Amino acid sequence: MVKDWTKIQKKYRGLWVAFAKDEKTVMGSGKTLRQAIEQSKKRGYEDPIMTRMPTEVIPYIGIL
Repeated sequence: MVKDWTKIQKKYRGLWVAFAKDEKTVMGSGKTLRQAIEQSKKRGYEDPIMTRMPTEVIPYIGIL
């Protein structure tokens, strides 16, 4: 299933983001991976899905 992170990318541009298992609830963020994980743990979420948000969105059109 495709996830639309457009609004999340705009808010967390260039930052590390810790997601809940639904991959749309942000549990933490930070300039470093460690900061995002620590913020997630403080909120009681021990096993986040981690990604770094790009600074800009570049459209891609292609075939899988």
